Amino acid sequence: MRTALLALEDGRVFPGEAYGATGQAVGEAVFATGMTGYQETLTDPSYRAQVLVMTAPHIGNTGINDEDCESTRMWPAGLVVRDPARRPSSWRSRGSLDAALAREGVVGIAGVDTRAVTRHLRQRGVMRAGISSGGADVDTLLAVVRSAPPMAGADLSAEVTTTRCYVVPAIGRRLASVAAIDFGLKASTPALLARRGIEVHVLPAWTGVDEIAARGVDGVVCSNGPGDPAAASAAVALVRQILERRWPCLGICFGHQVLGRALGFATYKLPFGHRGLNCPVQDLASGAVEVSAHNHGFALDAPVGRAVSTAYGRAEVTHVCLNDGVVEGIALRNEGGEVLAFGVQYHPEAAAGPHDSEHLFDRFASMVVQAAAADGGR
Repeated sequence: MRTALLALEDGRVFPGEAYGATGQAVGEAVFATGMTGYQETLTDPSYRAQVLVMTAPHIGNTGINDEDCESTRMWPAGLVVRDPARRPSSWRSRGSLDAALAREGVVGIAGVDTRAVTRHLRQRGVMRAGISSGGADVDTLLAVVRSAPPMAGADLSAEVTTTRCYVVPAIGRRLASVAAIDFGLKASTPALLARRGIEVHVLPAWTGVDEIAARGVDGVVCSNGPGDPAAASAAVALVRQILERRWPCLGICFGHQVLGRALGFATYKLPFGHRGLNCPVQDLASGAVEVSAHNHGFALDAPVGRAVSTAYGRAEVTHVCLNDGVVEGIALRNEGGEVLAFGVQYHPEAAAGPHDSEHLFDRFASMVVQAAAADGGR
């Protein structure tokens, strides 16, 4: 048995067994509450530079398959689990999670009381953490953890974005096209738009507005991604240019935060964030409640219950989390009340997770199809 240590920056230490790659990993310790979907979670670029604690006790039961990845690699700095599967059991499995983690260089630790870790993070707030299975002593590991950069102030989009432009073609009849700015895009987003007849041009995070315009698109998606939105000044400037062009715009998670900052709202760091597949969100207009998938440690500071005048129109909060009242959606409207742009803090693509919010892609698709028709089609 290979021993390992998990050390939190406040000095709390958890012993365990090495799992996945052997070595040392440091990042922000966060917990995710999903009982399923660990493959989608691990391949979500939003987990860049984080040590991911899985609250569900059994992880790896269905192995790793060829269909459920949300990107081309695993992104967390490290993984903490309680009871890893001894062998995978699924007709789709192509190997074990342990082997996949080792192959991708993700350092893990197993045999940890993840409930205790989660309760600690809920009480003390997320903090930096380190995993070592390379024989480091506690004091050395803690010194490394405490010298690591915090998530606040981190601009990470350039570390996870695509380096080349590519197109996801519409399925069936092409009705319109959009640009998806990849701040840490999950593959399900363009796939779900493609099913709705929308051609998606996926572009790097540093793309300029003129390049977007040159592609003749009818709207823009600002994707999810890692890091502190307050540090994403270039992304905020780009979204302001997008709003000036009056392109229909959809912001998802990090993209929602960037959209909010472009409209003049501030963002702040949550004590321990929302990460999982079971978070209730209420649509303030209809009163409907959706169970939704989340992965965010920052949130938008915007007033609930009143519209705010901005340089681009009237902005208002549209959705809130019923657990803690955090803003989960915003909309930008013109003087006639027409929605010009909207953002949601959660994940309508729900990979993995409940599909209550997938209708938001219908709403955005309708907006860009109308924009295409108004422009005479492309």
